Amino acid sequence: MFGYGGGVSYWEHRKPQRRTRVVDVDGIARISTELLDDGGLRALTIRAVAGKLSVAPASLYSRVARVDDLFDLALDNALAQDTAIQRAITDAGLHDLMLTYYRHLARHRWATQVIAMRAPRGPHYLQLSERMCALLADAGARDPLGAAYALSNFVIGSATTTSMAGDERTAPVDPEIAPLYSRLHRDHAVDSESIVAAGLAPLVAHVVL
Repeated sequence: MFGYGGGVSYWEHRKPQRRTRVVDVDGIARISTELLDDGGLRALTIRAVAGKLSVAPASLYSRVARVDDLFDLALDNALAQDTAIQRAITDAGLHDLMLTYYRHLARHRWATQVIAMRAPRGPHYLQLSERMCALLADAGARDPLGAAYALSNFVIGSATTTSMAGDERTAPVDPEIAPLYSRLHRDHAVDSESIVAAGLAPLVAHVVL
């Protein structure tokens, strides 16, 4: 959804397609997503995508200008291919939409890192943004866009820390330094999604006041 990234995005300087090429944008986006899912940010390079497509790296430059374009394409492609979030954009209420978006980001852990660097402006992210703003406006939010920022930032931040939930459960806490935290930590079952759902409920209620 929303982000505070810098630089020019793919969507601002898309190269016109003057003829049919062997290398198409959809293929680049699909391979870029797969590389990120399998290996994280460092796995995505022009050379790696070209290798997967069995073309020379120079061939990709007919469709993209830089590696940042690959991140833009992968981010939007991942959202487009997620049938759960696509259904939620069409049918879900605000709370369920945001929880589904959290699940999407938790599955594609690299996505939160990309959003932190680059504002998503692909067509499917724009549809998500539009749906959030529309739901908030319909609910009576005085500042739908500001409320959307608050909700999306909560979800993005929550998804960013989800991968360390296992370490949070197992990492010891020194009871001499933090006695209350130690006792609570010992008895608490860390369920990331339940925590996000519980946090969304009052936040949604607050932003539509």
